[in-house]
Amino acid sequence: MRRKVLIVSILLHAALLITVYVFQGVILPFLRIGGLVPLLLPTAVAGVALYEGRYVGGLTGLFAGILCDISFNQPVGIFTVTLTVIGLSIGALSDAVILQGFATYYLMCAASLVICTFVQIVPLVVFLQIPFYALIGTAIGQLVYSLILAFPLWFFIRALGKRADRIGIPRRAS
Repeated sequence: MRRKVLIVSILLHAALLITVYVFQGVILPFLRIGGLVPLLLPTAVAGVALYEGRYVGGLTGLFAGILCDISFNQPVGIFTVTLTVIGLSIGALSDAVILQGFATYYLMCAASLVICTFVQIVPLVVFLQIPFYALIGTAIGQLVYSLILAFPLWFFIRALGKRADRIGIPRRAS
């Protein structure tokens, strides 16, 4: 019985990530505001890690990072490593220090988006010699747009966390 519950939980988390990935790649490019496209996979990783803990958060980050590396024109593996570390870190903080809630979710989303924005900007500054000040306005716009769309995503992530609590999956693996 326990194995079936775990498989269902993994499938639900994978379905959430694939849905966010498809939404980000197919629908959001048509909803550009000022040429900006929001980034939702880091917010999904932050939310899942916050509500599910470090192990599920790390695996979610790994899977989301692979999806980001497939679709973005970045150095190979950079988002896989970044989102895995974000998932593990937020999950570990959730297990030990921070409380779950909307304010914490939003703060963790902002932190993960800032880190991912930095990861996107550094190769442009270092390799293409684009001045940092020329990119910061776009980065802030993308951050704000992504945080606006993180609000409705919270309802799905929280519902998924509550579903795991209802079917008896312990949130924290000690």
